Amino acid sequence: MDNNTVKNLKLKKDDQVIVVRGNRKERGKIGKIIRIIPEKKRLIVEKVHMIKEYVRSNPQKNIQGGIVDREGSIPLASVQFYCKECEAGVRVGYKVVEDSKHRICKKCGVVLD
Repeated sequence: MDNNTVKNLKLKKDDQVIVVRGNRKERGKIGKIIRIIPEKKRLIVEKVHMIKEYVRSNPQKNIQGGIVDREGSIPLASVQFYCKECEAGVRVGYKVVEDSKHRICKKCGVVLD
């Protein structure tokens, strides 16, 4: 993977995103980005794409075994930034104001940062 894709990523950790593509259960869900995996072009969103993980117990690390629900990763192209002003998924642009670069909503023009 080239470095250009990682540099041009307009989403950041703790951004609110809406799932616009995927199965019917996940489509339309809004959540916060927990982690971004740039080399795989995927991200993990809070309470979206819940999967069951089978964990083996490990007494040395105080881990109790069993079935655990956790978030799985989803493709980066399946989400859009969620603008609270527009109440919809929007594209993110940039605007330079007084020598500082700000992210803006392409629909309503409000500053997101």
